[in-house]
Amino acid sequence: MARQETMDRWEATFPVLQDMSADDLSFARANVQFPTLEAEAIAYEFEADCPNYLMCLDGRTRVFRRSDQGREVLIYKVTGGGTCVLTTQCLLSGGTFPAESIAEQKTELAAIPAGVFSELMVRSNPFRAFVLKDYSKLLSGMFSLVDEVSFATLEQKLARRLLADADDSGFVEKTHQRLASDVGSVREVISRNLGEWERAGWVRNHRGQVEILDRKALASLKMA
Repeated sequence: MARQETMDRWEATFPVLQDMSADDLSFARANVQFPTLEAEAIAYEFEADCPNYLMCLDGRTRVFRRSDQGREVLIYKVTGGGTCVLTTQCLLSGGTFPAESIAEQKTELAAIPAGVFSELMVRSNPFRAFVLKDYSKLLSGMFSLVDEVSFATLEQKLARRLLADADDSGFVEKTHQRLASDVGSVREVISRNLGEWERAGWVRNHRGQVEILDRKALASLKMA
């Protein structure tokens, strides 16, 4: 019963599955697995093989590259209803995973084995169109990442990250260390910036949280 309930959620989260033929959907259902990752669990390691096409039902993972000095550069995050497009790239090219992926919170996934994924790409037009559309987002995201790494100041990167990660109440559930890793900096620098913004009335720092008080101010910095 639990598997059937998860199967129903999978199909509700990804409507493209209902566009597939009955035979193709039955084939996918028979082979999909539903792993759960606890917070901070590894989804993929750098240069690991990609045995599955991953679709996120709930939760959040981050995909990043780590420098030789241990600094992280965030590439993108995957949340409920999303797919891991770098995994798609690995499966399409036959290569290994070019980054790392870790669950930021408890995350439920649908995992389609590589061989099943390849067969569905051949036999199901709706599935293939869905995968390729998502893959095109990777290319757009890469250009945005290049722009940010090459041209954005640290303050702009931090403002963008806070606005992107804030919940509806304006809270970002991250430590200064986590934010530093996300923007490729160090905790001391991030704490100094957030301290200045707190004195300006833009944010309020809490233990393990940052509360946004003035979205407009951060947005103006983000667009500067």
